[in-house]
Amino acid sequence: MAILEYPDDLYYSKEHLWVRVTGNRGTVGITDFAQQEMGEIIYVELPTEGSPIEQNEVFGSLESSKTVAELYSPVSGEIVSINKDLDEEPSMINDDPYGKGWLISIELDDPTELEELLSASEYEDFLEKKSENKK
Repeated sequence: MAILEYPDDLYYSKEHLWVRVTGNRGTVGITDFAQQEMGEIIYVELPTEGSPIEQNEVFGSLESSKTVAELYSPVSGEIVSINKDLDEEPSMINDDPYGKGWLISIELDDPTELEELLSASEYEDFLEKKSENKK
């Protein structure tokens, strides 16, 4: 099994998404764990720019050869950009989940929502407990 990465400068949701905050903008993507669990991503459905989004609301989906997964927004705000490159190359999510494989960028409505998300170490603990519960 590959060693999974969880950068310390990100916030994580229990739905396996991350947020990188710069100013009042959050870039969102799926975690290394999620992309590995899904397998090769073959299709991405994302919302249109300018759409409002609420925390924990579905904003799109990912399809792999194994499954289709809905994407739940970790924060509220307005979607200011989407990663259009994923239309042509959805596998960028697998290759670089924390870089070129980002999904959307959101102008944050309420930065205090970030306090509800997990740090990298908390997310790793969450995954460990989830794994133990499967045994």
